[in-house]
Amino acid sequence: MFNSKFNGLLTGLLIAAIVGIIALIGYFGWSVYNKYYINAGASDAVDAFEHQIGQNNNTVTPPQESNVEENREQIGEVGEGNSIYTGNQGGGNSNATTQYGGYDVIGTISIPKINIKYPILEKVTPKSIKLSVAYLAGAGINQVGNTVIQGHNYRNGMFFSDLDKLVNGDAIYIKDPTGTEIKYEVYDKFEAEGTDSSFYNRDTNGLREITLSTCTDDGTKRTIILAREVV
Repeated sequence: MFNSKFNGLLTGLLIAAIVGIIALIGYFGWSVYNKYYINAGASDAVDAFEHQIGQNNNTVTPPQESNVEENREQIGEVGEGNSIYTGNQGGGNSNATTQYGGYDVIGTISIPKINIKYPILEKVTPKSIKLSVAYLAGAGINQVGNTVIQGHNYRNGMFFSDLDKLVNGDAIYIKDPTGTEIKYEVYDKFEAEGTDSSFYNRDTNGLREITLSTCTDDGTKRTIILAREVV
């Protein structure tokens, strides 16, 4: 009787271990595939954006100052339509823009230190920040003043997961719809409460500055990077 119960317990533990291993493999497999799929789509969006500005050499009006509370990140499900569409290709329309997942691409961000390059989407929504990084508030891409860009921290190197690795002097490159690329250098890094936006509207002394924002690894605060243009 004792041996029978013991064998039954071992069998149950073995089955549970096998199920756990299969689930773990499935999770990591899905994570790798999802990262590859999203990064591939974002890379295609960057290529389409750069092709578009090369074709049209157009200037897109940057986003106006937005309400931070309205744009604040909310967690939600990604909808359909994660495809790239380049508006009016070859039509000579100076207002043609590149879209990704239904959002206008208003620029690109490249950070060599952490090996990322992503399209900057027009606004922060639950869907947009699951596709790439997005504009949250401020002067606008490469405009004088401060511009806030937000991205997720998935702890896997995607989007703004590795912002905490940046230090003062690290370079960040922002390209706008005119094709102009500006180099920014990090000058401050700190953690802030999720509701703290006091540093968004700051005096930049007539220079271009950017603020990058993402959640900390434990999700309790936000990692904030401040950078200013190199002049």
